[in-house]
Formats: sequence, C-alpha cells, structure tokens
Amino acid sequence: MHIAPHDNRNTPIVDEENDLVPLNFFNIVKLRKGEIFDSEVPGYETCVVPATGLVTVRVGSFRVKDIGGRGVDVWDGEPEGVYVPSGQPAQIICQSDTAEVFIAGAKYEQVLEPFAVRADDLDLVQYGSDDTKTHRKIKHILGQKQAGRVGRLLVSELYTVGQGGWSGFPAHKHDTDRLPDETRHDETYNFRFRPNHGSGLQLLQREDGDVGEAYHIVDGSTVCIDKGYHPCVVMPGYEMYYFTILGGLSQRPLVQYFQPTHAEQLHTIPGILDMVAKFK
Repeated sequence: MHIAPHDNRNTPIVDEENDLVPLNFFNIVKLRKGEIFDSEVPGYETCVVPATGLVTVRVGSFRVKDIGGRGVDVWDGEPEGVYVPSGQPAQIICQSDTAEVFIAGAKYEQVLEPFAVRADDLDLVQYGSDDTKTHRKIKHILGQKQAGRVGRLLVSELYTVGQGGWSGFPAHKHDTDRLPDETRHDETYNFRFRPNHGSGLQLLQREDGDVGEAYHIVDGSTVCIDKGYHPCVVMPGYEMYYFTILGGLSQRPLVQYFQPTHAEQLHTIPGILDMVAKFK
C-alpha cells in the first residue's frame, strides 16, 4: 500500500494494529526549538531517529542529549537514534531550530532497557555495483550490533549509490514464518529523493509469475509491505533514500526468500550475501 506525502500533524502514519502491517508502527514528528513531543506506543518497542535536526530524548530516568544533528536532509550526516522499550513513555525535545523525527516501531511485549545509538554504533554495508545497477549503501541503526538488546525491531537507512538503479533486487519476500527458509517480517518504508523532485517505482509481485502492482513513489512517500516480492527503482539522474522498519513475528533476525525466477542473480551482485547476513 502506498501512502502519499501529507501533513500528518505528528499523528501516526502507520498506527498500532494496522490492517496491513500490524507488526509495524511509524510516525513522523516535526518540531521547533524547545517544543516537546510525548511518544508512548503500548505493545510496541520504538526507535527515535531524527531525519534532520538535533533532539534530547528522555525515557524515565534515562536521558540523552544531542541525538541527530543532520542539516538540510538525510544525506547531510549520519543517523543516530534512541531505543525506547515497549510501551514506555518517551519525551522528545527539540534542541535545533527545527527537527523532523522518525519514530519506528515493532510489536513486542517484553520491556527491555533504553539506549542510544551514536554514529559510531552504526553497522555500515555497501554492496552491488554500477554495472549491475544495484549499487547501494545501508546504515543499520538497530541491526546486528544491537542483537540481544532489542526484541523484534530492525531499523535501517538505505541509499542508492550514484544516480538511478535498483534496490531490493533480486526480488525477495518475507511474509511467512517457515524457518529455516523464510520469516514473517512486516515492513514499512519512507522515501526521500535528491534532488527532491525525483521519483521512482515500488513494485509488488504477490506470486511468482503473476502480474503485480506498481506504485509511483515521490519524496515523502510511505509504503507498507504486507506480502509479496518487492524491489524498487529510482529514475536515472536522482538519488533515492528510504527509512526502513522491519518487525518480526517470531524472531528478530530476518530470513529473506528470493524469487526463484531471479535467484541466480544473487551470484552476480557483489557483496549481496554479506548484506543479507546483516539483517539480524
């Protein structure tokens, strides 16, 4: 499902128990200097990630300042975040003139401990190539490095490297719990483009061999992936970014099932198997 960019007025774009992706939560919060936003999502662990701007985050007695710091857009510096345990109230206080803050969540009942993720804590992966039109960089905010401290939530930022090209290819899915071949992980994206009048396509193919759906994605588009194979592509001449939320049904590590008709291309894209291994 595609959700067009709109002024959500700091209310969830993907709320608890969403019909398509009940394992996910997503909100975009926009603040001015000194403003405070109170976030509390019962039954969901969350991660507060400034897209731009600088914030302080409080969770009970835990308090951390100077989270974020990116300037004009998501290409302007490294991401940082704060993990907020399931259902715990968090205060987000804007330190910069303005801030745009992503709040990503996954359904999980157990209450863990809050912690900050600084730029040095990111897990960075770059794979693909210009020749295969698959060159991509991934910045894991809640990834393999945070294993054991998080319940079901994976949070990453994905960038196309260069201008134009495919992401999420070879096409894969993760809509059914059938280990060791696949896990059920609901997924939500929020896209940005540079320059911001760029755009792309999100494909969704429900079954191998059947004709699927295509969504025109623009700067600020949100896409919810409930099932099916789902590569995306950006137009030549533009860079694409997408904030990625994955929520697992039974475990945190993601096991992707690659579309059989394209699976042989796993062996033609440099570094892709290393990328797959990092979604833990």
